[in-house]
Amino acid sequence: MAVLEWGNVGDRYFETGVDRGVLFPKTGDGVPWNGLISVSESPTGGEPRPYYLDGFKYLNLATAEEFAATIDAFSAPPEFDRCDGTASIHNGLFITQQPRESFGLSYRTLIGNDVDGTDLGYKINLVYNALAAPSSRNNGTLNDSPTPITFSWGITTAPPPIVGFKPSAHFVIDSRKTPKSVLSLIESVLYGNSTANARLPEVAELMELFEQFLMLKAMLVETGVYSIYEVDQIADSAALMGPTAPEVMPGGTPILWFDTSSGGFSTLKLITGD
Repeated sequence: MAVLEWGNVGDRYFETGVDRGVLFPKTGDGVPWNGLISVSESPTGGEPRPYYLDGFKYLNLATAEEFAATIDAFSAPPEFDRCDGTASIHNGLFITQQPRESFGLSYRTLIGNDVDGTDLGYKINLVYNALAAPSSRNNGTLNDSPTPITFSWGITTAPPPIVGFKPSAHFVIDSRKTPKSVLSLIESVLYGNSTANARLPEVAELMELFEQFLMLKAMLVETGVYSIYEVDQIADSAALMGPTAPEVMPGGTPILWFDTSSGGFSTLKLITGD
């Protein structure tokens, strides 16, 4: 049995900053959001809703939760005009209070600790189906200390359906726990590469990108035995292959197993003794 310890070197984690903002318009490619100051996440819902029976609390259920946030920036890309209800009429003439388009958003926050500082890792936040609300804007006279205007937009979201989970419009990718091959692939999609422009993958595609790496990390060691790398942070683990699941004693070490019973393809599964 291990005794709990607090404040160990390397275990003092923190999050800070925001960078690599990307706007994904409803139509068109993703564009960098220069001037992004902050994204203040403020989910709505999730409040407890008590139910009483015969004068006593019988149930305490949480209401549905939805992702919402406030974006602060010194500027926004021109592609955001349509999302802010501004439409181009002709040759530099714009009209406001027009229908607002939904958009996607990506931004990165840094993760640090007492050893590596902010170089420890980062989280990529993905937001789907966001809609910006109108906001006030204060245009004041110039003085001897000009101050740039800070623009602010409150956003709400319409969560897309997700198989096996409740709908959500917010996804987080943690670089510390994501295999490097998958992280590189995701970033090439979000930020673009030499052959493709930046885009926001559909939710189903995003989940599939994480699942695909299992096939890429299987290396044959001997007949019916494979070596698996970076599966749920398991380094160099053996995986058995066959149509019948291996037996694991209660409390025994879990075994990775390629299920070939379906024919034509194999499914990697973790067999436990629970």
